[in-house]
Amino acid sequence: MNSDPYLCKADLVRLCEEAGACAVGVAAIEPLADADCALYDAWLAQGRHGSMSYLENYPDLRANPEGLLPGAKTIVSCAFPYGGGERSDLFADYAVGSDYHEVLRKCLAPVAAYLDSISEGTRICIDTAPLRERLWAQRAGIGFIGLNNQLIIPGIGSRVFLAEILWTGTLPPDTPMTGRSCLGCRACIAACPGHALDGAGGMDARRCLSYLTIEHRGEFPDDLSLPGRIYGCDICQDVCPHNRGTRKADVRPEFAARPEVSALTINRIAAMEQAEFSRIFTHSAVKRTKLCGLQRNAAARRKK
Repeated sequence: MNSDPYLCKADLVRLCEEAGACAVGVAAIEPLADADCALYDAWLAQGRHGSMSYLENYPDLRANPEGLLPGAKTIVSCAFPYGGGERSDLFADYAVGSDYHEVLRKCLAPVAAYLDSISEGTRICIDTAPLRERLWAQRAGIGFIGLNNQLIIPGIGSRVFLAEILWTGTLPPDTPMTGRSCLGCRACIAACPGHALDGAGGMDARRCLSYLTIEHRGEFPDDLSLPGRIYGCDICQDVCPHNRGTRKADVRPEFAARPEVSALTINRIAAMEQAEFSRIFTHSAVKRTKLCGLQRNAAARRKK
C-alpha cells in the first residue's frame, strides 16, 4: 500500500475513473463560508424549495459535513456522465436507465474499500445526505455552478451525476474552481418554461418542471403546462452552450435507455396499472413519483 499521499491520490483517481467517473477532485472538510450558508437560508426562508421540507433539516450538517462521519477530514467528489444515447420524449435523460443512487453506490464501494485500507472510516453520499454537493464539487475543483444551477464541468458539460466519499484520512486537496463561470448568455433563463431561474444564479423550485413532475404532490399551478417531458425537464441543459461540442465521456451501460421505457406512450401510461409500473420501473429513479404522479403528469401533457 502506498504511503506517499500523492501516489495514494493517483491510485484514488484511477479507481474512480475505472468506476466510470469523468472527473474527480479532493477537498479538505471545513465549515462552509457564512455567505454560502446565508444564501441557502434565505432561499429556504422565501419558500423557494416548495414542499421539499427535508431540505430544512440538519442545518448544522449542511454547514459542516464533518458530522456526517465523525473524524472525517476529506471529501472526494466524483462526476459520472449520463445521456449521449437515445433520448426519450417523456423522461429526462438521467431517468431512462437504472437508478443512479444504486448504481453509483455499488461502483464506489471498491474506492471506499481502498480508502478504508489506508485509514478506516468512509461514507458514500449520493444525493441523499444533507451535503451541498455542487459547492463541494466546486471546492474540489471539478466544475463550477452555472446560472441554471447545474454543476458544469469544463469540456464535459452538466449532464453528470455527483457522488461523494467522506473519509477520515487526508490527501492533497485540489484547487477550487472559483475563477470559472458560465458564459452569461442567459439562454437557460429565457428557455425555462416555468420561469424558475432568476438570472442571478438562484431558482424557484415551485416553478421548475423537474420539481413539479417529480417532487410535487397534488395538482399543478393553473398557469403551468408540460411542453414536453412528463418526468423531469432538461431544457436548461439542452440550451446551454457548455453542453455542445464537448468531448464524449464514456457512460456506464446501466444509464442507457431501457427499451421498455423508450417505448412508453402517454396513452399507455394513462392506462397503466400498478403491477406494470412496478415491473417497468424497478430499480429506476422514476419510481419516486409513483404511478399516481406519473399519470397526473401524463394527463397534464395531454391537455396541452
